[in-house]
Amino acid sequence: MSATDAPGVPVAVSAAPARPRVSTTFLRSELRLIFRRRRNLAGLAVLAAVPVLIAVAVRLSTPGRGDGGPDFFSSITENGLFVALAALTIELPLFLPLAIAAISGDAVAGEANIGTLRYLLTVPVERGRLLAVKYLAVALFALVAVLTVALTGIVIGLVLFGGGSMTLLSGTQTGFGQGLLRVVLASAYLAWCLASLGAVGLFVSTLTEQPIGAMVAILLFSTASFILDTIPQVAWLHPFLLTHNWLAFGDLFRDPIAWQTMSRGVYVAAAYIVVFWLAAWARFGSKDVTS
Repeated sequence: MSATDAPGVPVAVSAAPARPRVSTTFLRSELRLIFRRRRNLAGLAVLAAVPVLIAVAVRLSTPGRGDGGPDFFSSITENGLFVALAALTIELPLFLPLAIAAISGDAVAGEANIGTLRYLLTVPVERGRLLAVKYLAVALFALVAVLTVALTGIVIGLVLFGGGSMTLLSGTQTGFGQGLLRVVLASAYLAWCLASLGAVGLFVSTLTEQPIGAMVAILLFSTASFILDTIPQVAWLHPFLLTHNWLAFGDLFRDPIAWQTMSRGVYVAAAYIVVFWLAAWARFGSKDVTS
């Protein structure tokens, strides 16, 4: 008789290895902190106000042609979806980077400024995990910021100008559903580009305990990138600039879609995200947190 058949002999049952539990508590707490602050909600309201102002202005007057990016203004009266695209083009050089700078600059520096960073690390929370959650929250805010502009522009545009077929920048027409899908893809592309600025901001936030200073530095970084991109004497530098390919989302509204420039924009943004998140990790991992 084997040991397993013997009566009264306890049989050891091997328990399956417990799977590590992935908790989103920290992320949800960070998102609540971001989206419950009045200043952040006020910032989103300002972003949403721009497409409304554009739509009303175009409705009351004749739009002129824009410079420095895809010309969506002349097509607004033909299809309300172009209000969202025009608003994204207008807000991309300043308003959207300012929103990302405010959030990412406050990510670590804000905690250090009010004295909660040291207590947060004694929970304990690994520094790498803390930075990962902080950056993910910044990236999600970038997505929300872009969608706020796009959705507000779509709604007000359809109300004032209607929908229907969309005439693309190449002169061909596409259905409303295809046009809406292209707007969604443009929003996703811009959110990814702005998330790369958020990685830069996270790194800057680890360098100081003053969130205002970090925000200014991040905004200066993006503004300098836009300015350098307009100087032909440094054309060799343009492909490496963070903002060089941001306006490439206009290629989605050509037939056929020109993916090459947008693909470079995705790769450049990914490189900035990896390099600056690792720089933030290297800085924060060795930083003596005293506040």
